[in-house]
Amino acid sequence: MAELARWCVRHRLIAVLLWLLAFGGVSAAAAVAGTSYSNDYEVPGTESGRATQLLQEGFPGLGGDSDTVVWHTTGGSVRAADVEQDMTRTLDRIAALPGVASVSGPYGGQGTHRISADGRTAYATVTFTRPSEEIGKAEAQAVVRTAKAAEGDGLQVELGGDAIALTASPREHTAELVGVLVAAVVLFLAFGSLAASALPIATALVGVGTAYAGIGLLGHAMTVADFAPMLGMLIGLGVGIDYALFIVTRHRRGLKRGLSVTEAAVSAVATTGRAVVFAGATVCIALLGMLILRLGFLNGVAVAASLTVVLTVAASVTLLPALLSYLGPRALSRRERRRLAAHGPRPELPTGLAARWSALVERHPKLLGALALAVVAVLALPTLSLHLGTSDQGNDPRTSTTRKAYDLLAAGFGPGVNGPLTLVTRVEGAADKLALDNLGTTLRDTQGVASVTPVAYDTGGDTAYLTVVPDSAPQSQDTSALVDRLRTEVLPRAQTGTSLDVQVGGVTAGYDDFADVIVGKLPLFVGSVVGLGCLLLLVAFRSLGIPAKAAAMNIAAVAAAFGVVVAVFQWGWGSELLGLGRAGPIEPFLPVIMVSVLFGLSMDYQVFLVSRMYEEWLETGDNRRAVRVGLAETSRVINSAAVIMISVFLAFVLSGDRVIAMFGIALASAVALDAFVLRTLLVPALMHLLGPANWWLPAWLERRLPRISIEPPECRTAHERLGTVPVAHLREEQHDVRDIPG
Repeated sequence: MAELARWCVRHRLIAVLLWLLAFGGVSAAAAVAGTSYSNDYEVPGTESGRATQLLQEGFPGLGGDSDTVVWHTTGGSVRAADVEQDMTRTLDRIAALPGVASVSGPYGGQGTHRISADGRTAYATVTFTRPSEEIGKAEAQAVVRTAKAAEGDGLQVELGGDAIALTASPREHTAELVGVLVAAVVLFLAFGSLAASALPIATALVGVGTAYAGIGLLGHAMTVADFAPMLGMLIGLGVGIDYALFIVTRHRRGLKRGLSVTEAAVSAVATTGRAVVFAGATVCIALLGMLILRLGFLNGVAVAASLTVVLTVAASVTLLPALLSYLGPRALSRRERRRLAAHGPRPELPTGLAARWSALVERHPKLLGALALAVVAVLALPTLSLHLGTSDQGNDPRTSTTRKAYDLLAAGFGPGVNGPLTLVTRVEGAADKLALDNLGTTLRDTQGVASVTPVAYDTGGDTAYLTVVPDSAPQSQDTSALVDRLRTEVLPRAQTGTSLDVQVGGVTAGYDDFADVIVGKLPLFVGSVVGLGCLLLLVAFRSLGIPAKAAAMNIAAVAAAFGVVVAVFQWGWGSELLGLGRAGPIEPFLPVIMVSVLFGLSMDYQVFLVSRMYEEWLETGDNRRAVRVGLAETSRVINSAAVIMISVFLAFVLSGDRVIAMFGIALASAVALDAFVLRTLLVPALMHLLGPANWWLPAWLERRLPRISIEPPECRTAHERLGTVPVAHLREEQHDVRDIPG
């Protein structure tokens, strides 16, 4: 690490130009290639996946995205001559637009079921020639403009569907801008130097910007969700600014101790930079743990987010030292430079609130530890009611046209019309067709079913499907119960004595299957991520206690973050106020991604906090002193880093995207709890209670473990010396100027 940093400082112009060339080249390539994102939640082998495959094989014309135009009269009826004339003309214009395959309206013999019982609401189905991810925004906007042109006095027109959702006005890059501005203010207050506060932001922006463009290219090689670039930017800005902050802080400390600019930068990368690389590796391991689930949709998210972390770490240990050498002594504020010139270098002692807090934790570890546990338990309680399910356009902000269309359909035709189930099967003769006709009658008498369409056959009569409209909303647990009832009771009885094998598909069935697969694999996933993280900490800190506490703290942070997400999004505590729509279930894929990201991020503070304690432990063999000094010297920078990360994450609530907002609130909650409760309260309290046993490792395991050093090189000889001393012979001594009397 030291040689890498020294090369970047000596060849600073080349280092900066290489990064700018990478950023410009990848961005240009992404602009030329365009984006290719896909939200493909299908899981091979599930019943809903087989239903979709059968439907596509038998009815290729149904492969395009289907959207809805809904109109409602505040007075009179949609059957009125003027309304019928205006909407018929409008639907004809929509049918003639590029990219539209067909439009099925309510007027005519076959469409009367598209008019509500009270005659005040009607809808038409617009089928595009391609799936929603392949539809251009301009094509969808043309449909919206044409439909909205029919609005007038007493006639309301709204639109819903995946393609229509593409036209929602994005809030540009407001979220990123707000997050960066808040981070800049916090950095300036921490450093007192405008130039120094700009470096972490510049470094993070170059790394994240390169990764953002790279994710666009990645979408051409594998399935990448459309929220992956935003998620990568969210994670990258948070960790990128934090990693650079830690290195700049160490660099400034070196300058205050009298080191030259070059040696201070090299020392910062050789010490804190080593911890940054280790922390980034834990984040990537946690993210790439999603690959063991073998779900194409999550593979792209994992690789995209990991790419962002790798590039931000690389920028922190290569671009940042080059920029620090350009900055020179101006990394210190004017007051600090004057003090250094007048009084010379002096040791930086932990004083102020950080020192007093460290002493307080040392005096009352049991009381403060119990208080921290109580806070975590209260925040985690809502997690017990976690409900995974479909979050649809009924959860959009109430001002959006998609939400208005959803509500109009639910009010006029029942909530189930927004999420019908599709039953698909192969047909092998007259007996099967007779059974299907009888199945329609059986389904209409089934509890939870509002209506059933007639059976439709493909041109060869080999495949058939019918549509079942539940009497409950798509995201309702009643609809999930209906799916289970159809699969386990109704359909098996109806298929007896035939060759039918009816598969249940549709939005709710697909999400339920997706959730079942994820929940089934979650124990393996969590165990793998936790196990790999603990193994890294075991090798790095040569201790059994450190990784055990880290695993417990990380699980606590994840549980509490889930609790906050459930309260806000599932219970609806403030979701409408934040412009995130009404309450609804949590996306099935969210737990996996959140566990990966939160586990990786929560390891960062563990690494930075414990690595400083470990340095002191290796030098003195005094656990109380190591915990006290480590907490006092790192709590301020950890808290500053946490404030930055929380600000960046919360700013993404402004994106207006429900999924990204879930990530933002979850990550902000986890980081706040991690930094202000777990790492600066519960962890040091437990380490004080355990004493020197924190650093115990069986001799046989010590001999077999490889060496991965996080501490500075000068601490390695002390490590070898202390490794031969039995734990029982280590004495608690207090005779250092940094000791704070209690």
